[in-house]
Amino acid sequence: MKDEEIFLDENVWKGLVQRLERLPHALLLHGPRGIGKLRLAERFAQLLLCEAGDRRNSPCRVCAGCRWFVAGNHPDARLIEPETIAYEDLKYGYLTEFGFLKVCREVVRTRLAEAGKAKPSAEIRIDQVRELGDFLNIGSHRGARRVAIVHPAEDMNAHAANSLLKSLEEPPSNAVFLLVAHRPARLLPTIRSRCVQVPVPLPDAAAARAWLEGQGVRDAARWLAFAGGAPRLALECASGERGARTEAVLRALAGGEGAALEGANDREQLELLAEALQKHALDCALAAFGAPRRYTEGSAPPASQRRAWLAYARAMGRNRALARHPLNARLFSAEMLAAMPPM
Repeated sequence: MKDEEIFLDENVWKGLVQRLERLPHALLLHGPRGIGKLRLAERFAQLLLCEAGDRRNSPCRVCAGCRWFVAGNHPDARLIEPETIAYEDLKYGYLTEFGFLKVCREVVRTRLAEAGKAKPSAEIRIDQVRELGDFLNIGSHRGARRVAIVHPAEDMNAHAANSLLKSLEEPPSNAVFLLVAHRPARLLPTIRSRCVQVPVPLPDAAAARAWLEGQGVRDAARWLAFAGGAPRLALECASGERGARTEAVLRALAGGEGAALEGANDREQLELLAEALQKHALDCALAAFGAPRRYTEGSAPPASQRRAWLAYARAMGRNRALARHPLNARLFSAEMLAAMPPM
């Protein structure tokens, strides 16, 4: 197995394989972001499209179906994602080596460049779901199943969600929907009710740390804690441009140089700043209670400030969601920093 497949929980995988006996038309794989749910969905999609004659517990990797899937050009597989993911995947340096994702995202970037679209969408739009319906309602190119992966499913806007619901209520023959969700509660209850839910747990911490170290991540335990135990997310946070930005923000906060962080000018910088401020606030609250820090270095605030730091951490949790749609990025970042309690 590939090194990243250590995060495919064996019990979850066995449960998926057992469903092949009576395969439902829709599965909802849900759990924290960055634990390998999309990789799990990809592997299961490859198994569904594998053309090996005998029933298998994993894709054979050598048949025409497996080779086409890994090459990213299987005619009976589709991936639906927000357009921004294709750019973030490339920008932050954690582009997957797996061909299916790589090719799908390259196609998105090429299509948007040819259309001259300057601002990719952060939502799954209704036209994407309608195109998916057109794909599912034609016959299979290989005479077997057609598989659609929707990731992350909670990023569908209202029109797209209602359009997908119609397909789930009257699923085409031999079509399988694999919905991947980080926050399934944000999905329509009617969508959740029409899917068989598959919870995906966090991987073993020791295995996750070892994997991160194998990827060249220094201080793997710290980054794993920063990502809430999710190894793929920890790699994203520690690698490439995002890793450099995150480290710079944390270093500035640890040195009491918060004012130097003002001036975030786009959604990505704001989300990163809000997350770093939240983790910094939690560390300050822990230190004020006499507990060790997890993410940053620095002196402990006075005990009288611990409630203020906890309140600030809760506020930054709300701001992480608001940062996706700020009216003015620079003012929003200045406001977050101005509200920080004194040390």
